[in-house]
Amino acid sequence: MNTPFIYELVGYTASILVAVSLLMSSILRLRVINLLGAICFTIYGLLIGAYPIAVVNFIIIIIDLYFLYELATAKEYFNLLEVRKDSAYLKYFLNFYDHEIKKYIPNFVYDPTADLVVFFILRNMVPAGLFMGEIKDKETLLARLDFAIPGYRDFKVGKFFYDKNSKVFTSRGFHKIYTQPGNKTHESYLKRMGFVPDGNSGLYVRQL
Repeated sequence: MNTPFIYELVGYTASILVAVSLLMSSILRLRVINLLGAICFTIYGLLIGAYPIAVVNFIIIIIDLYFLYELATAKEYFNLLEVRKDSAYLKYFLNFYDHEIKKYIPNFVYDPTADLVVFFILRNMVPAGLFMGEIKDKETLLARLDFAIPGYRDFKVGKFFYDKNSKVFTSRGFHKIYTQPGNKTHESYLKRMGFVPDGNSGLYVRQL
């Protein structure tokens, strides 16, 4: 493999990484992938003797590292806000994020006539997530919607809701949550949150 080809390969890799980083809805993923792209561009600049490219991208590396440190050490505040199933703000939220919701959970349908419990997950007072569960019996919920808005999909919203606040379910007598898998990304998220496939129903289930 000749040297010029290797240099070009490093340059193309750097370009692809930077482009991919801009497609990330998660700020954390954006910073990590952008950091990798900047590292590749710095190496590329040094290899071909284009020192301005190396210097600029070294500065970008420092910036990305700084913001990653800020993300890792920032103190965040989470809270739950229960709302009525016919809340005007809930309807506005669902309408505003309809395209995003359908992308991850294509079969979601808002049914205000169902017996629902609805929680907004607030992250630094931002309504970062929404959980909507239908009461199937005194011990079982069917999660109709478990959604985080773009920019807050780093699993912190879900971990706060399911792990740190499971008492919001158990205190009401619920011990199982079922949900549809959604698309592959949402299915991966459910597994991270402790859901497992239920062979009988084709749904995912989490024991509380």
